[in-house]
Parts: sequence; C-alpha cells; structure tokens
Amino acid sequence: MAQMQVGAIIDILGGADRSNSATTGRVLQLAMSNRLPAIYQSEDLVIEGGLMSFGPNLADEFRRAASYVDKILKGTKPADLPVEEPTKFELVINLKTAKALGLTIPPTLPGTADEVVE
Repeated sequence: MAQMQVGAIIDILGGADRSNSATTGRVLQLAMSNRLPAIYQSEDLVIEGGLMSFGPNLADEFRRAASYVDKILKGTKPADLPVEEPTKFELVINLKTAKALGLTIPPTLPGTADEVVE
C-alpha cells in the first residue's frame, strides 16, 4: 500500500462474517501502522482504532432474522419469504484516530454520526 501511495482504504471484509476476522484485523493493523484512513463495515473495528464505519446495524438485522426463523418454524416455506435488505445503516467515527492521522473532520459530520468515539 505504501509503495502504491494509497491514500485510504475501504475494508469490505469486515462485516458480519467473522470468518474474515483475522484478515480484517490485519487490514486494521496495516492501516494503522501506515497511517492510512480506513472505513469499515463494522463499528467494532472503529472502537479498536479504525477511522470510521458505515454499514447495516447488525443487531437490527439479527432481530429481523429472528422473525424469519419464527415464520419458518411455524410452517412457512423459506422460498415463500421475501428477500429483505438492510433498512438501518449506522455511521461511527473515531475522532481519536482522526486526530492521530492528522485529519480534520468537518464539524457537521460527527453531528450526523450514530456514534462518536472520542
């Protein structure tokens, strides 16, 4: 990344699939050691030091999935259930990481975030 003069990264592996947690942890480590701003899908990586995340609210997704399980256990065929997409997305910003990277976050952005790590 340093040789290619990458200015920022987007980690698309950091969602709900924890089979990628080792890869995502490595991406987080590389981004931090190379002082690269990075955006992730999962807020837990922002809490660990990533710059920001934007993605579906996983707790909401699991609650919605529970209603599907309930319907299937009551006899509904899975093929008869509609495919749903996430409806609630969250923005999480780590201001400590922004400061460490020397980034200025516009003052309006933290005001629109769902969570701000200070």
